[in-house]
Amino acid sequence: MITEKELLTLCGQVGRVLLTSGAETSRVETTVEYIGKAAGFTVTCHATMTAILISEDLNNRVHIVKIRGNQFNLQKLDEINHLSRQFTEGRLSFTELQGEVNRIDQKVIDFKWSEKILSAGLVSVAPMMLFKASWSDLAWAFLVGICGYLIAQWAFYKVQGAYAAPALGGLTVGFLAGLLFALHLGQNADHIAVSALMPLVPGVAMTNSFREIIGRDTISGLVRAVDAVVTAGAIGGGVIIGHFLAQLLTL
Repeated sequence: MITEKELLTLCGQVGRVLLTSGAETSRVETTVEYIGKAAGFTVTCHATMTAILISEDLNNRVHIVKIRGNQFNLQKLDEINHLSRQFTEGRLSFTELQGEVNRIDQKVIDFKWSEKILSAGLVSVAPMMLFKASWSDLAWAFLVGICGYLIAQWAFYKVQGAYAAPALGGLTVGFLAGLLFALHLGQNADHIAVSALMPLVPGVAMTNSFREIIGRDTISGLVRAVDAVVTAGAIGGGVIIGHFLAQLLTL
């Protein structure tokens, strides 16, 4: 028999994995409430960017889960959604659901560094097609984008501060683009910098902010939008400082 405590704990875990993996708050609330209904309880869920509140209406018990940080992972998001559908359709027992959620929560889903580096380079090259850039600038955008991405990843794990990683990534891109132009190796520093910034752009955060606002989850949408804007500002500030340093170095 499913106890109220077990259900609330599992729902909190499901909500946390969904929210930290990139789900919008409406998806978190709907999934948690469907799981509660399938388990035979009346569950109410309210999710924000910093906490998830889950209550069982019969005994008025409330379970609060504090959210710390986001590691966007669409594969975890898809797996949790698939499990919740299986459970609500009766194809998965509660015990099996608990085991699978624990497995997904603890699993580190990542790509090989070689794949991530190559992807960062290819993403950096794509906008250069719109600029009709030369082959040399295309190659430089590929390399500068990889450098900016690697510095941002290093800063994410080694430097304290929520926006240090995008700022340092932007600084690296701005510095290298400016340096290449000053040394007459690159033809257009602006094109190289804009293209090489693509791996750093907070695309998921911006997309989710629009979805939240359109879905009338205004507070969560505005929080996501502010986070995306500040991240973009950190990237832009880093680029400006990096470009200025490159000019100073080549005077």
